[in-house]
Amino acid sequence: MIDTATKSVQRQFPCSQCGAYLQYEPGTDSLKCQHCGMVQKIPTIPQHIPELDFLAFLNQLPQNEAVREILSVRCTNCGAETTMPPDATAELCPFCGGGIVATGASTKAIRPQGLLPFKITQKQSIELFRQWVSGLWFAPNALKKRAECSLIHGVYIPAWTYDSDTQSDYVGERGEHYWETESYTETDAQGNTVTRTREVQRTRWWPASGRVANHFDDLLVMASRTLPRKHLDHLEPWDWPSLTPYDDAFLSGFAAESYQISLAEGFETAKQLMDPVIRRTACRDIGGDEQRVLSLSTEYQDVTFKHLLLPVWISAYQFGQQTFRFVINARTGEVQGERPYSAWKIAGLVLGILAAILIVFAIASYH
Repeated sequence: MIDTATKSVQRQFPCSQCGAYLQYEPGTDSLKCQHCGMVQKIPTIPQHIPELDFLAFLNQLPQNEAVREILSVRCTNCGAETTMPPDATAELCPFCGGGIVATGASTKAIRPQGLLPFKITQKQSIELFRQWVSGLWFAPNALKKRAECSLIHGVYIPAWTYDSDTQSDYVGERGEHYWETESYTETDAQGNTVTRTREVQRTRWWPASGRVANHFDDLLVMASRTLPRKHLDHLEPWDWPSLTPYDDAFLSGFAAESYQISLAEGFETAKQLMDPVIRRTACRDIGGDEQRVLSLSTEYQDVTFKHLLLPVWISAYQFGQQTFRFVINARTGEVQGERPYSAWKIAGLVLGILAAILIVFAIASYH
């Protein structure tokens, strides 16, 4: 049985002055009442964010403080699973803009070890959204109106980081360059066929094999399927020195997505990130002028992980039959977005260009 202290419906933080719920104030270490303005500091104790044993969690979640029971809601439109403030009964999905109802589903999940608190405020994120929209060519008017509405949500996105030592056996080939004199014929300026020589580089290949070791630290794998991978990757880098031990207070007023990529599946992605590094290490070990790695077998040892939450501002809107998203790294202000194009505006431009060409042609013909 999980200890009741680890059961978590997102905690409430009532204001001691007016009873309203306190919300985390981005860029600070405090909660703030949106009604009366009271500020309450979040008590923080500097501590190391622990690495957890991968194998211990792989097949069965341990019954300890690293596990919690959460209530989450699922969007039937895009499949996102998020926690919401405890007083919310209905909400718009931050990932697709569709309506969801907080019926709640209880699941047992790995508790986050740390998070990066929001630093960019909602006001700043709205301004970044407007700047982005204003720089778009051929954007539909609906998108411009969206910028005026500025409906944007703050969400914590789940992520894994992995540490691992690797031992890799490889079989390959070492290429060593040498030069040969080669004869060839060509036609000279007078039309005569002449024979000439040139030095040509060749490569002699030798079999090679060996064993190489690598250490990987904090390989980041995003644990969300809801946002496109290209957007999540382009939100990097994250300011890891600001990583803070997990505290429910930092989530107050924000949604938090539950991880959709499991611990084991995330490590398979981490292996893909390790592979090119391991291959480069094998190539250095082979030496020579060129290298070929024909086979590679890797053992992963002392694997540990952390479960983290990363902050983003999201604006999601429907246009036609598609969902478009605008995403901001809420630490650095890095922006990524999807946008529709207005067929009418593009057609108008094409017609304008054609009209201009016809006018120029008519003037030229007249003269």
